[in-house]
Amino acid sequence: MGQEIVTSHFSAKDFQNFEEQLAIETQTLERWFEEQRFSDGLPMAGFELEAWLIDKSSYRPAPINEEFMRHANDLLVTHELAKFNIELNSIPRPLYGDCLAQMHHELKNTYRRANDRAGQLGAQLILIGILPTVTDDELRIHNMSPRRRYRALNEQILFKRGGHPIQLDIRGEEHLRLAHRDVMLESAATAFQIHLQVNLANAVRFYNAARIISAPMVAISANSPFLFGKSLWAETRIPLFEQSIVVQGIRHGEKAAPKRVSFGTGYARKSLYECFATNLQQYPVLLPAPLDEEPRFLPHVRLHNGTIWRWNRPLIGFNDSGEPHLRIEHRPVAAGPSVVDTIADAAFFYGLIQYLGTRKAVPEKHLAFDQAQNNFYHAARFGLAADIMWMNGQSVPMKTLILEQLIPQARCGLQQLDIDPTSISRYLGIVEERVKNNCNGATWQRLWVKKNGFDMAALTSQYLEHQQTDIPVHEWPR
Repeated sequence: MGQEIVTSHFSAKDFQNFEEQLAIETQTLERWFEEQRFSDGLPMAGFELEAWLIDKSSYRPAPINEEFMRHANDLLVTHELAKFNIELNSIPRPLYGDCLAQMHHELKNTYRRANDRAGQLGAQLILIGILPTVTDDELRIHNMSPRRRYRALNEQILFKRGGHPIQLDIRGEEHLRLAHRDVMLESAATAFQIHLQVNLANAVRFYNAARIISAPMVAISANSPFLFGKSLWAETRIPLFEQSIVVQGIRHGEKAAPKRVSFGTGYARKSLYECFATNLQQYPVLLPAPLDEEPRFLPHVRLHNGTIWRWNRPLIGFNDSGEPHLRIEHRPVAAGPSVVDTIADAAFFYGLIQYLGTRKAVPEKHLAFDQAQNNFYHAARFGLAADIMWMNGQSVPMKTLILEQLIPQARCGLQQLDIDPTSISRYLGIVEERVKNNCNGATWQRLWVKKNGFDMAALTSQYLEHQQTDIPVHEWPR
């Protein structure tokens, strides 16, 4: 969805032309899979980290990203949906040696530069899944970034809904129900999206592994317990995002279109092409924009795929020589609480996916897809307190599973990747202590409120003060 488009208004002919080109490019992509056209090599790591711009005094959203971007002049910082959101990006790098330490150093510097620029505008940067102080009134169209693709997305989703408002209904510790007139609810959910470039030969195994480990990933990283004054899920961002992009349209008059934001419908079997075939067959086009990029870069396939938000999403990219490659985008992880926590989450993901994706015993044969999906939503609701069904067919407490099985497996995976031992010890050690202390971002926020009262501005102030030290959340005062 990073592709900008030339117009936000479309005709029936635009849809027809786009669908024709999408079909042609999808056929090309199928041939690439059959011919094994994708570049191989070392696994490549990268990320996208969404952040909030907030006012220094009120700790409320600061809708200034246009002015911020003019001042920032930073190639690693881009716009997001709302005027109070930005995105911090990484330079892709080979996943070995001191890669994790390099990612940490790069992100600290990008965060510092962005925060300095925000400070010049009377604002500051905060990394958090859902900003506790945000209100429904701030998630309105007047705070949407002035990008045509965002306007078009909003218009098309509302059109396909027949003008009916989006209904938010989340039951957690409390119950939140409301109606909303646009897609800006999505902008209340900010994430740390982990990217991994994979070889064609192991793409299916790694993609399925990414979905299996989504439950423990969301449990360790949950950081969104509050929304509009209600205490909901440990990671409320999950149901919020799923419900904020609901399209009620019917494709070809046959059946209801599937959810645009979802865990998916089953494991990949033979190749990741199956996801793109499903995109073509089951998902109506939302943004039929004229695209002038060369067809060999599959611009229609990529734009259409960008409007389907699976929690684990396959991506097509291209190297400097124009050769295509495959990436997995892992989307369950919330932004924050600190930069070092963020890199620890990435280390856990990279190690665990490497271990599960390469072991002889194929994990998806020992955990049904429906159970992996149930695990994910249960972990999003209860965080580290969840009990889930794992590969032995037995219910296991999430904390026990992570400490006794998954951290050792992640360590083994990172060793397979030849990650330097110091990085393995440091970043997995943070995950281990976080779980032992039962303190991810969500539990820290809830404990603070239990001790200090339901003052969302004061909570945000204290959270931000700790975040800026780059100390892991389990060491924050409680």
